[in-house]
Amino acid sequence: MENKKKLLLQVLFLLVVFAGTIYGIFHGEDLGKILHIISTVNPLYLLPAVACVVFFIWGESIIIFYMMHTLNIHLRKWTCFLFSSIGFFFSCITPSASGGQPAQIYYMKKEEIPIPVSTLVLMVVTITYKAVLVIIGLAILIFGNGFIKQYLTGILPVFHLGILLNVLCVIAMFVLVFHTTLAKDILTRGLWLLEKLHLMKKKESRHQRLDAAMTEYQDTAVYLKDHKQVIINVLAITFAQRFALFLSTYFVYRAFGLKEYSVAVIVLLQAVISISVDMLPLPGGMGISETLFLTIFVPVFGAKLLLPGMILSRGLSYYTELILSAALTVLANFTIGGKNKICKKKNKF
Repeated sequence: MENKKKLLLQVLFLLVVFAGTIYGIFHGEDLGKILHIISTVNPLYLLPAVACVVFFIWGESIIIFYMMHTLNIHLRKWTCFLFSSIGFFFSCITPSASGGQPAQIYYMKKEEIPIPVSTLVLMVVTITYKAVLVIIGLAILIFGNGFIKQYLTGILPVFHLGILLNVLCVIAMFVLVFHTTLAKDILTRGLWLLEKLHLMKKKESRHQRLDAAMTEYQDTAVYLKDHKQVIINVLAITFAQRFALFLSTYFVYRAFGLKEYSVAVIVLLQAVISISVDMLPLPGGMGISETLFLTIFVPVFGAKLLLPGMILSRGLSYYTELILSAALTVLANFTIGGKNKICKKKNKF
C-alpha cells in the first residue's frame, strides 16, 4: 500500500511539472502556427530519430544481458529489454531518476535473480552512465573554449553545476566501491549525527541495512577489479547509447530541411543539456531541459523554427522514451516472473 501511495505521488508530481512546463512554453504562443510548421517537416528524418531513442533503451538491455552472462546468469535479450524499459520508465517519472534501479531490482527478483547480483550489475551501469557524462563535460571544458563562447554563454552556471554534481556523484560512487571502510565510517557517523539531532529515530535495522549495502559495494569493487575488459566494453556501449539519444536531435534538425550546422555541434549541444539536468531533482529534467534547448539552440534552428524544433526533439527523445517504456513496463507485469525464469543455457533471442 505504501509503495502504491509513493508511486501515485510521483505520478502526480510528474503531471504537475508537466502542466507547468506546457504552460511556461506555450503561454502566449500561436499553437496553430506551430502545428502548421511541424506538419511541414520531412517524416523520413523522424524515423531514424525514433530508432535512436529505441537504441538508447536497447543499449542498456545489452549491457544487462552482457554483464549477467559474465556472472553465469543467462537471460533472453527480450527479458533484458524489459528490465531496461522498466528502469527508464521509473527514471522518467521520479526526481533525479531515483526510482529506476529499485524497480529493476524488484522485477529482477521476480525472475529469481539474486538481489546482490542485480545490485552489482545496476551499480556498474550507473557508474558508467554517469562517467560518460563526466568525460564529455570535462572534454568540453578543457578543449571546447570556442564552442563554449559561441553557444553556452547564457547557461554556463547551469552547465558548470551539472558537471560538478555529476563529478561529485561519480567520486562518491568510487569511494563507496573502492574505499568501503572510509565510506562506511562516513555514513555511520552521518547516521549517528542525524539520530543525535533527533532528525531520525534510532533503529538497529537501519544500521544492519547499511552493513548489507557496504557488502554489496565490496562485491562491486571485486567485480570491477576482476573484469576490467568487461567494464571497458560496457563503457563503450554506454558511449554509443548516450550519443544515439543525442543524435536524435540532429535528425529533427534535418527534418526541417536545415543543414548548416554539423552533426557534431548538434550532438554536443544536446549532450550539454543532458549534463546540465541529469542530477537535478526533476523527472526527466522536465522544464529545465526545454528552457536550455530554447536558449542554446537559437542559432541552430533560428527564431522561427526554435519552438517547433524543441517540441519535436523533446517529444521524440523524452516523451517517446516515456511512452514506449511505460507500455513495455505494463507488458513486463504480465510476462516477468512467469514459468521461464533464469535459463541454465543461453537462449536465442
